[in-house]
Amino acid sequence: MNLPATPSAVKPPTRGADMVFIPGGTFRMGSDQHYREEAPVHRVKVDDFWIDRHPVTNRDFQEFVDETGYVTVAEIAPRAEDYPGALPEMLRPASLVFTPPKHRVPLNDWRAWWDFCFGADWRHPYGPQSSIAGREDHPVVHVAFDDVQAYAAWAGKELATEAQWEYAARGGLDGTVYAWGDEFMPGGKFMANTWHGEFPHGNNKADGFARTSPVGHFPPNGYGLVDMIGNTWEWTQDFFTPKHSADAAKACCIPSNPRSASDAQSFDPNQPEVKIPRRVLKGGSHLCAPSYCVRYRPAARHAQQVDSAATHIGFRCVVNLPR
Repeated sequence: MNLPATPSAVKPPTRGADMVFIPGGTFRMGSDQHYREEAPVHRVKVDDFWIDRHPVTNRDFQEFVDETGYVTVAEIAPRAEDYPGALPEMLRPASLVFTPPKHRVPLNDWRAWWDFCFGADWRHPYGPQSSIAGREDHPVVHVAFDDVQAYAAWAGKELATEAQWEYAARGGLDGTVYAWGDEFMPGGKFMANTWHGEFPHGNNKADGFARTSPVGHFPPNGYGLVDMIGNTWEWTQDFFTPKHSADAAKACCIPSNPRSASDAQSFDPNQPEVKIPRRVLKGGSHLCAPSYCVRYRPAARHAQQVDSAATHIGFRCVVNLPR
């Protein structure tokens, strides 16, 4: 295991979560054993960097908003010109809220458990009547890509590349299935906030949570980072592509490039008329279940349109050392 070494440069002053120094190195990124977008496994080199110990919390984000007056994407009505064919009544501030059905439903239509909820935002995570009172130490959610970029700039940080994020999530373990090894629940111990029971209607809350959990409730990985797996998906810089670069698979030490994807690759092929880029989410969430979404692994990745937010998407930041 590659435990953090003494940092080669003093950590710059930043705001928000405390940070952990991650020593650079080369690792095997991706997986050939799971979903096709994770392949092929390829060797990637990353430099030293710092990363937030835990996801940005509601408390952290509140400080940012109080100081700057920032308004998130979910709190702003969409413009008709950006969404061709949208019904006028849908052009209101809203975000996606997970709403479990009361009975078993087919798993091929996500609309059975997602609600485009008017008035849902980071302050009201489950709709306009909800609040974050008592959830100050939970990850902030309902943040779109522009929102997390704005926070990072304010905090003097950046979003991680996909390679940085996966390298940090592995905690020094190269090639294991999970961030803690190859067994999902070693010794019967819960290692992350994920779905237990039949998805999407039957979460038995065996790990203690139906939705998000306070950051740090589950064990840290080998680098001392918490909630890299489960709880909430996390934004990265990279545009989404259907698979990892074949060129990167043939050569060692090629870093992830957040701007290398073509426009065609980063758009949603199911909505060709809507040219909204997609970025990579990492880590899975509390909604990932063995029967539906086995993405509570470092190699797992998911495409997310940059304008969209939801109850299971958050983020953390990095600081790159000067070259």
